[in-house]
Amino acid sequence: MEIKMEQRSCQSCNKPLRGRSDKKFCDDYCRNNFNNQLRSSENNLIRNINHVLMKNRRILANYLSGESGAKKMKRELLSSEGFLFGYHTHQRQSRRGNVYRFCYEYGYLEKGDGVVIV
Repeated sequence: MEIKMEQRSCQSCNKPLRGRSDKKFCDDYCRNNFNNQLRSSENNLIRNINHVLMKNRRILANYLSGESGAKKMKRELLSSEGFLFGYHTHQRQSRRGNVYRFCYEYGYLEKGDGVVIV
């Protein structure tokens, strides 16, 4: 009586597998490639959001470079630089009820008349 073995193949490149019965990939390259492809859409979303947050931070930092106090400016000016107000890392509410939004360590307060205090 002959025992027939099931031919297994790598989940990434489909090459025949040799070795352990629970082996799924032929080498580390294939394992990494397979797992990176599984997470690529999730990683792209996170990468894009981080890119926007870093750009917002860079814009705020440019306006505050060398200055220690707050700076008042038009909301349109930040928007024209590419600042996206929908993206921030966190927010805090002051005792007066003002909501300060932050892009990492740089914060801003939106006033009702189109003015932003950075």
